[in-house]
Amino acid sequence: MNEELVFERIKVETPAQESSRITALDVVWFILYIICICLVCVLIVSFCFQRTVIDGTSMEPTLSENESAIVSKISYIFSLPKRFDIVVFEYDKGNGIHYVKRVIGLPGETVQIKDGYVYINGEKLEGDDYGAKMFNPGIASEPITLADDEYFMLGDNRNESADSRYADVGVIKRSQIVGKVWLRITPLSKFGTVE
Repeated sequence: MNEELVFERIKVETPAQESSRITALDVVWFILYIICICLVCVLIVSFCFQRTVIDGTSMEPTLSENESAIVSKISYIFSLPKRFDIVVFEYDKGNGIHYVKRVIGLPGETVQIKDGYVYINGEKLEGDDYGAKMFNPGIASEPITLADDEYFMLGDNRNESADSRYADVGVIKRSQIVGKVWLRITPLSKFGTVE
C-alpha cells in the first residue's frame, strides 16, 4: 500500500501581525461606536442638565451675578422640591426668561410675611438664615394658601429680589420648575456643589 503524504503549508501569524491587520469593517464599527457615544452624551446633557448664568443680585450672597451653574433637570423626576432648595423656574416661557430662587413655601401650606419674616401655617419659619428681614412683604402681607402644585419662592437677597411676593411673579406651579441648581462651575475659585 502506497500512502501519499500530503503536507499542507500553514502560515502562522504572530500576535503582533494579527493585531496590526485592521479591516474596513473594523473602521466602520469604530466610527459607529464614536457616533453612538457622542449621541448619548448630547442626550444626557440636553435632557438631564442645563447650564445657567446668574443675571442680577437677587440670590446674593449664595449666587452672584455672572456666575455659571449647572441645573439638574432630573432632580425632581422621582421627588418633589424641598424647602430651601435653589431652583430655576420659567418666569416667562414665551420669551425664555428663567429665574433662580429659593423654595420657601410648599404645596398646601399657607405663607405670610409679617414684621419682615416668613410664617408658614402661622408659625415663624425656622432655619431661614438665607435672607435678611424683608421691608416689603408684597402680596404675602396677607396669608397665601398654596395649591397642591404651587410653591412660594424668595431670593436670598430679599430686599432686592423679584419673587413670589410680587404679583407679576406670584406663586410658581410645579410645571414651571426646570430643575435644581446643583453645581457652580465659575468662578473656579468657588467651584462646587450649591447648598
